[in-house]
Order: sequence, then C-alpha cells, then structure tokens
Amino acid sequence: MDGVIALYMFGAVFLVLLAGYPVAFSLAGTALVFAFAGQWLGSFDFAFLQALPNRLYGIMTNETLVAVPLFVFMGVMLERSRIAENLLETMSALFGGLRGGLGFSVTLVGMLLAASTGIVGATVVTMGLLSLPTMLKRGYDPRLATGTICASGTLGQIIPPSIVLVLLGDVLSSAYQQAQLDQGVFSPKTVSVGDLFAGALLPGLLLVTLYLGYLVLVSIWRPAAMPLPTQAERAGCSGLSALYALLAPLLLILAVLGSILGGLATPTEAASVGAMGATLLAATRRQLRARVMREVVLSTLKVTSMVFMILIGASVFSLVFRGFGGDILIEDLLMQLPGGTFGAVLVVMLVMFLLGFVLDFIEITFVVVPIVGPILLAMGLDPVWLGIMIAINLQTSFLTPPFGFALFYLRGVAPKEISTADIYRGVIPFIVIQLAALGLLALWPSLATWLPEQIYPG
Repeated sequence: MDGVIALYMFGAVFLVLLAGYPVAFSLAGTALVFAFAGQWLGSFDFAFLQALPNRLYGIMTNETLVAVPLFVFMGVMLERSRIAENLLETMSALFGGLRGGLGFSVTLVGMLLAASTGIVGATVVTMGLLSLPTMLKRGYDPRLATGTICASGTLGQIIPPSIVLVLLGDVLSSAYQQAQLDQGVFSPKTVSVGDLFAGALLPGLLLVTLYLGYLVLVSIWRPAAMPLPTQAERAGCSGLSALYALLAPLLLILAVLGSILGGLATPTEAASVGAMGATLLAATRRQLRARVMREVVLSTLKVTSMVFMILIGASVFSLVFRGFGGDILIEDLLMQLPGGTFGAVLVVMLVMFLLGFVLDFIEITFVVVPIVGPILLAMGLDPVWLGIMIAINLQTSFLTPPFGFALFYLRGVAPKEISTADIYRGVIPFIVIQLAALGLLALWPSLATWLPEQIYPG
C-alpha cells in the first residue's frame, strides 16, 4: 500500500506543475505535504527526512556541479558577444554557392554552438532569430527551415560539453555506485562526466551526419525546397575572414573538451577555462562591455539558481518517495516486465520520452533517473550507454509535437507567417532520424562505449 502512495505523490506533482507552480517548490512542497500526511496516518517515518541535511551538504560540496554555472557563463557570453552571429555569417558565406548551403550552415553552426553553449533553449532562439528570416527570404520551404533549426538547436543535449551530460553524469555516478553496493560490491567502480562526454562524441557526430545527409537528399529530390542563391545573394568569404571567425571558437571548444578527454583537467577546471576563454574572446572582439557583462552574469545567476533549487526540491521528493517504498515498487514493476532487461529499458525510455513533453531535462535527471537508474544498472547495463540513450531520448522528446520544448522556443521567435503546423511538420523527418540513431545505439552499444574505453582503459 505504501508504494501506491508514492505513485499518488508522483501524480500529485504533475497536477501541481500543470497548475503553473514553479518546479522546485512543487517537488518539495508536494513531498512534504505527503510526508506530514503519511506521518499522521502512520505510513511514513520522519527518519527519512533526517538525511536531508547530509543531502544538501553533499550538493553544496559537490565539485562536479560547480561546472554548471561556469558552462552556463561560457555559453551566454558567446551568445551575447555576437560570436554566434559571426559564426553563422561565416559558414553561410562558405557554403553560399551550394544548393541548400544555408541549411548546411545552420546545421554545422548548431553543432558548434552546442559544443560551445550546451543550452538548448538559447541555441534554438539564437538560430531562429539569426537564420530563419534569411532562409525564408531565400525561398526555403518554411517546414524545412524550421525543422532544421529546431533539430540543430537540440544538439546541445548530446554534443559535449553539455550541461545535460554534466548533470546526468553526476546523477548516474551516484546511481551506479548504489547499484553496486546493493549487489554487495563494496569497492564500486565509478563513472565520470568525462566518460559521458567521450561516450557522446560519436553518437553526436552521427546525428549531425544524418542531418546533413537528409538535407543533401532533399536538395536532390525536392530542389524547390532549397533554391540556389541568386548571384546577388552569393556572399564571398576570404580565407582570412573565415579563419578569424572560426579559429578562436574552435580552439576554445578543443581546449575545453580536449583537456577533459585528455585527462588534463576535470570538467569543473575545464569549464573555468571555457568561461575565461569566452570572456577573453569577447574582449578581443571588442564586445565585452559593462552592459554585456551584466546581462551574462544575471543570466548565469538565474539559470544556476533554477538548477540548484530544482536539485534541492528533487532531493526532498526522492527521500519521501523512498520513505513510502516507491523505489521498491518501481523495482518490482520493472523486474516483472516481459522481455527482461530489454523490456525494462524500453518501458523506462518510453516513460521518459512522455515525461519530456511536460518536464525539462533537469527535472527528469534529478527526479526520475535516481529512481530507475540503480535498478537498470543492477541489471548489468553500461552506465555510459544508458546515459547517452537517455540524452538522445530526451532530445527526441523535445523535438516531438505537440509539446516539444524546442518547438515552443522557435514558435516564440518565428515570424507570424510561419504557422505552428509548419513547425510541427518540419521536425517530423528529424524525429525519424533521431529514432533511427536511438535504434542504432541500442543495437550497437559500442557507439557510446568504445571511445571511453580507448581514452580511459580499465
């Protein structure tokens, strides 16, 4: 009976969220209401909440999570200092003479921004403001244009250094150790954020390749959807100007990601290098003004506060959920599913996909993964593979109509002549590509596990 109360609590949280209350306070408030009611009814032991101070102290002293504000600062600085705009202009000029060249540019710049910012909403909005009017002006099919921007913008979910992977890596590390301790392994192996970064590289590049391949096919089969630029629209780009626009951001990405993968720095140390590098890059391009710095700092503060408040609320929710025996109930349900491990993974991925319609990746990472992660990892799944599967799954969910977050971000900045139906239809081919990539990763887990094994042997 207690486990059923935990499921009721889960349902109550969704109702509170749908009513429009903030996520962090919804999680903590609902959990505390159920905890007090359970104590009064004799079905909840308040001793579970005595672990909360230790949980909060663990969050405060977690060095890995320090990377979050630093990566946010890096991404916002690159966005506000117009470096993203310069990147798009340069790539458009490089591919300007090709049919569909602007679409290729948007995809490649989306990949670079994903590796620079790791913030999905910021990337979709930036690409929508900068490239959508130009694509429409040049006669691109509105559905193709909006689909390309939405799909490219969500690459920040999977291409490192991604905030999603930082948070997911921290949660999966705890889940992996718990799974091993539950199995009687008292010297547990660990999984790091660097492992997830390495594991995400090949699947991320695979997605970019599939996107570009789709655009090439469209340019062949439906040339009218991607017209050739007129002579007046063809912009030239000297090698020197392209080098100036691309070299510094690429060096910054290589410095951050290379130092992590090479074992020269922790994700937190590399994030500090990225934050300082983005600031120096803005200064060298004369974009580092007091107004820009103020906007960057305020935006970083808001995003970081949101992340940590949700993490605290999720910690309260998790403790109360376990106090009602919800973790045992979920474990029993997954163990009894037909198909064994495959059936359990399939159901969890489907539930996360549906949750992605109403919850952001932060809530899913902090609330759902700690519950199901230890159970799935105890079944013998590789934590890196599971983490990348979750990341791509959520990326697909954020693209899927009618509730995908990326669609709402683009709808907010798209011109009025672009209908919501155009955006929905435009993303469907990219959703198919995402599902194909998810299927390939399920069939060949080595896509995610091979590179970490080469970089971090043993």
